[in-house]
Amino acid sequence: MTDIPEYILDRVFDAPREMVWKAWTDPELLQRWYGPGIETIIHGYDLKPGGAWLNEMKWGDKSDRSKMLFQEVVPEEKLVWYHSSTDAEWNVASNPMMPDWPRVLLTTVTFEDAGDKTNVRLTQVPIDATEAEITCFASMMSGMDNGWGGGYKIIDEILAEM
Repeated sequence: MTDIPEYILDRVFDAPREMVWKAWTDPELLQRWYGPGIETIIHGYDLKPGGAWLNEMKWGDKSDRSKMLFQEVVPEEKLVWYHSSTDAEWNVASNPMMPDWPRVLLTTVTFEDAGDKTNVRLTQVPIDATEAEITCFASMMSGMDNGWGGGYKIIDEILAEM
């Protein structure tokens, strides 16, 4: 069996932890930065263990839906969710644009004080993945900084507004 790759992105935001947490957990703010450069629609957001975040990213006539099932929510400290691509009825499905993308990713986001700033660590790891899914995830990891990084630049703008 292949070793399971883990994507890790650390970022220090120039704002106190409560503000950074809000940017990650207020659906109105979240839809502004999640999926930079495209329209993000949050169809549901229930921030509690067992709750779901139903997300759609649209560009032109294309759409990509995801469901995030919260596993752990520790206010201003930690978010843990299972992240899956879905069909139009929010059932877990293969990603239509990348059929070998893992069906489920475990995503963990931690928030730590760094003086008057906040360090955010995001990790993602495939769960119950096939060899093809693990290989696909590993090959795409180097480009994931661009997507998350683009969103993080928008978080910087949101934090400056706050």
